[in-house]
Amino acid sequence: MKIPSYVTVVEVGPRDGLQNESARVSTADKIAFIDRLSAAGCPVVEVSAFVSPTWVPQMADAAEVFAGITKMSGTRYPALVPNPAGLERAHAAGVTDVAIFAASSETFSRKNINQSIAESLETYRAVCDRALALGMRVRAYLSTAFGCPFEGRVDTTRVAEVAEALIGMGAFEVAVSDTIGIAHPGQVPQVIAAVAARVPLDCIALHFHDTRGTALANVLAALDLGVTTFDSSAGGLGGCPYAPGATGNLATEDLLYMLHGLGIQTGIDLNAVVEASASLASHVGHEPASRYYRAARTTARS
Repeated sequence: MKIPSYVTVVEVGPRDGLQNESARVSTADKIAFIDRLSAAGCPVVEVSAFVSPTWVPQMADAAEVFAGITKMSGTRYPALVPNPAGLERAHAAGVTDVAIFAASSETFSRKNINQSIAESLETYRAVCDRALALGMRVRAYLSTAFGCPFEGRVDTTRVAEVAEALIGMGAFEVAVSDTIGIAHPGQVPQVIAAVAARVPLDCIALHFHDTRGTALANVLAALDLGVTTFDSSAGGLGGCPYAPGATGNLATEDLLYMLHGLGIQTGIDLNAVVEASASLASHVGHEPASRYYRAARTTARS
């Protein structure tokens, strides 16, 4: 197996992790959570989303959160934007890194953003043009790359085509995403091979959900293929409000435990991430799903 010396972990808990939580988390608690993740050494912390508060009320305070966090040297703080208006709001708030989100399946695209794939790419082309003109970096998410909750199997050719379009319009990286946690290790090489035929491998990240308990196995399969950037969420928070049945993201603690055990450096303090998740647990009303978190906290109490 190919073992890289370093893996970039993109922490998405404050955005993807919180957006689907029913309990409203205060702005102050979000800021404290992000500051703890920064102090843990996370190189990328996705802060929030400049989306309509009508559709995602948890993200209504995006500008206030971004203004309140302690921005540490060496850490990047992207925010999700759905359209040019969201981009302008993010820019006004001082955001320098943004993320856009396309889909690999037509039905999901229409249910998620009320646009076809082609229409969404036109929107994102305008976002990228404006962002790059402002000196901002753009990351892209590609949803339902391993399966769609409405259409089932997704053609890998379609996944590769959309990934290529996103990179072509100026995104520096595309996070190929398993939105509903359906991916398995036998499928990962097929999807990566298709995308890597059109997009440089170092521009590919992976975003796994752990709905069926296969997220870590999928990371192992991807490491052997040369992928070295993975998204995860502290405590395993998260899901997608437009993907029925989707549970939490791959937990950052579980990912770090495996990577560090393999001798792979991440620059992140695992115990500090556990403490960050613990600080948020009472505010979301439930214990984190992370297996490592639960084991660590049980050991600490015994």
